[in-house]
Amino acid sequence: MDDMTEPTLTRPDGSPVRVLVVDDEINIAELVAMALRLEGWEVRMAHTGTEAVATAKEFRPDAVALDIMLPDFDGLEVLRRLRAERDDVPVVFLTAKDAVEDRIAGLTAGGDDYVTKPFSLEELVARLRGLMRRAGVGTSRSSSLLVVGDLTLDEESREVRRGEEEISLTATEFELLRYLMRNPRRVLSKAQILDRVWDYDFGGQANVVELYISYLRKKIDAGRAPMIHTMRGAGYVLKPAR
Repeated sequence: MDDMTEPTLTRPDGSPVRVLVVDDEINIAELVAMALRLEGWEVRMAHTGTEAVATAKEFRPDAVALDIMLPDFDGLEVLRRLRAERDDVPVVFLTAKDAVEDRIAGLTAGGDDYVTKPFSLEELVARLRGLMRRAGVGTSRSSSLLVVGDLTLDEESREVRRGEEEISLTATEFELLRYLMRNPRRVLSKAQILDRVWDYDFGGQANVVELYISYLRKKIDAGRAPMIHTMRGAGYVLKPAR
């Protein structure tokens, strides 16, 4: 299961890292955003330079994937304006395959890295992950610790706590909770959960997911504000209790 290979990067407070994706080709931006969300990251998109600068001020991203060619002003100008606000945000430029001068200009202007189109999503994710680690994002908290609200899960010691109380889980309950916690606030379908937690398709046995969700609820939510929610017809979502 490939989502188990890399620990999820988080901000020091345990919330997901934030990445701004800037590309005027909406299909590319959406594809990149989808890949980054699968990492458990929070993503916003912008399709013009003006929108990128405004979104960055409000969203405060931990990293930016920035297309050099934009319809109003180019990525180099976006970078200048971003760095005027925050000089430490890592930026990966997305450049055309043959535009060597764009790459040089981007790095000279202060970009941290670049990938050339067409790029693999895995490569872009790896570059962003590396840059954020070097910038210290997620390093102030143990990389094995997942945190959502007052719920913590240590992937190495396999300890789970809700507030001060330690919670004992079976191996399957642990894997299910880990998957939910790696995707906080994201609705996960029964099919997705079957595929990631049980690693194969049960075929009509989706009720095994309902069963294990009910087990988890009894241990995680009993007597407390609920964190695991059923989205009727869509799946389940884990989010901090209000």
